[in-house]
Amino acid sequence: MEVNDQLVDKLAHLSRLQFNDTDKAAIKNDLQRMIGFVEKLNELDLAGVEPLLHMSGEVNVLREDEIRGSVSRETALKNAPLHDEQFFKVPKVIKK
Repeated sequence: MEVNDQLVDKLAHLSRLQFNDTDKAAIKNDLQRMIGFVEKLNELDLAGVEPLLHMSGEVNVLREDEIRGSVSRETALKNAPLHDEQFFKVPKVIKK
């Protein structure tokens, strides 16, 4: 794939960026090097190589569910800046 000025201008337009001629030349060079790297990957023989879907072969590595005690209402409300006997109170944020 050839990186030319029209491609750089199109990418600049799509990304809402503006480049001067010096920056355009540097970007054009960088894009050409990136595309060359990807094209180099196409030279690899991948026959018989399965696609990698997950980094590990493990399935459902999850912890067991454990029932644990919870915090009492009094303990939960102890450090609240504003509360009544049952609930936290917060400033109203929705106006009618």
